[in-house]
Amino acid sequence: MTTGERRGLSVTLCRDAGRFAELRPEWDALQRRCATATPFQSHAWLHSWWLSYGTNGRLRVVLARRDRRLIAAAALLLVHRPMPLLVPMGGRISDFSDILVDDDDPNGAIIALERGLHRAAAHAVIDLREVKPGAAAERLYESWTGARGRLTDSVTMELPAAHIDDLVKRLPSSRAQRVRAKLRRIDALNFEDHTVTEHEVPGAVDHLLRLHELQWRGRGVNVEHLRPRFAEHLVRATRQMVRDGEAALTEYRLDGEVVAANVTLHSGHLAGGYLYGAHPGLREKKVDVATMLLRRDAHRAASTGRRVLSLLRGAEPYKNHWRPETVTNQRLLLSRTGLEPLLRLHESQVNLRDQAVDAVRTRLPVAREWRDRLNTWRAARTAS
Repeated sequence: MTTGERRGLSVTLCRDAGRFAELRPEWDALQRRCATATPFQSHAWLHSWWLSYGTNGRLRVVLARRDRRLIAAAALLLVHRPMPLLVPMGGRISDFSDILVDDDDPNGAIIALERGLHRAAAHAVIDLREVKPGAAAERLYESWTGARGRLTDSVTMELPAAHIDDLVKRLPSSRAQRVRAKLRRIDALNFEDHTVTEHEVPGAVDHLLRLHELQWRGRGVNVEHLRPRFAEHLVRATRQMVRDGEAALTEYRLDGEVVAANVTLHSGHLAGGYLYGAHPGLREKKVDVATMLLRRDAHRAASTGRRVLSLLRGAEPYKNHWRPETVTNQRLLLSRTGLEPLLRLHESQVNLRDQAVDAVRTRLPVAREWRDRLNTWRAARTAS
């Protein structure tokens, strides 16, 4: 679909998976010209995700060009529940979503992309989840001429991309002493860290996922990480991203055995540890696995000139130990003016679901306390 030309601008809608696969060279070039892009906007990640999770007939990739040069792209798919929506490719296994905009031609890119999205979303609301503050999608949101809404999404945490010694200096003295002691304990065990090559990726991912399942066994593992489609995606995407310098997979060995593994993803200014697995036996050796992995990721990020070391989604207590900056992702809703009632309905449904989740989280500790009291009372009664 061509929406016409204006000063050399043209917009097309790609609905064919084979055509999307062929876009990789120009897509990757555009990603390098978009400073705010994260690893989850790489063609390797998105195309691999589509192969594992996509549904035929749902692909909607809006492409804007000036004189045949790709200057903007939005990788979306059409879903019909709870209503017609255009949502980002990448789904819940991606920590950030965004559009790509050429930093050399940002105004033309946004103008053309908005025009294409108005056509692509003729009967649907655009729902952009997990948009990082400062992302290119914010520019689209600010210029959007139809209906729009902004909600909060997941919490992420960020550190400056610095070597571990500099990160430790940011901590209170007592905390810094404990971290240094943990690092000495790790060094005393003489771990061998091995950077996995492209050809070693399949076996290394298999090790990582088995260790990941072991470390979470009995503690509520994310079941998606155990499914074959996720493993297939992670192998495909990581292999290509290792080849392109956009990912690193590191194995940690003791006495020749792989006891931990970690996938780190990279983009222009950002690096982030995506997924790791560690043998439960390391806890018995009093190894702080998170600190061990963070040291390696911090060194790699600082050595490659990146500015941000992202701890990605989640506010787990171990992350707070490093005094990171808390960053809240956004959820941006866009539609044609005539579809504003549909957008507002979706917005209210999202708010209600979020309120219900917050209520459950608030009450869960209380419920656990009363359950523990009941169990104690039952035990005492049985004993008497």
